[in-house]
Amino acid sequence: MRCNHSRSFGGEYMASIRALIVDDSAVMRKIVERSLRQAGIGLDQVLEAGNGSDALEVLRQQKVDLVLSDINMPVMDGLEFVRQLSGVENARGVPVVMITTEGSESHVVEAISCGARGYIRKPFTPDQVKEHVLPLLEPRS
Repeated sequence: MRCNHSRSFGGEYMASIRALIVDDSAVMRKIVERSLRQAGIGLDQVLEAGNGSDALEVLRQQKVDLVLSDINMPVMDGLEFVRQLSGVENARGVPVVMITTEGSESHVVEAISCGARGYIRKPFTPDQVKEHVLPLLEPRS
């Protein structure tokens, strides 16, 4: 099942999006979820994982439309998680956005080369989330 895309009159992006948020901090996972909602992204379901290994297990069981992942996590970091996504059927074609405190260009380049489609640096605003996530959810013509 793919996203049901439409625009409201107010310009908010409305869709039935299933998102997976991966971060070792439960508080940060809730902040990311709230920012997605404040950005006008219609979340139908939000799945959570505390590290890359748990996230892979979630994706083996369920399909999602969007993944947002931290880089620095215990057990399996976000870069290794993104590297391993290609082996998960449910993850094929799903956009991944890295959300991280890592400000160095090398981390950003590495995340993109591993398969991430974008990145957002902490701290972030709902407008920044919208700017980086919305284009990845646009229906392809």
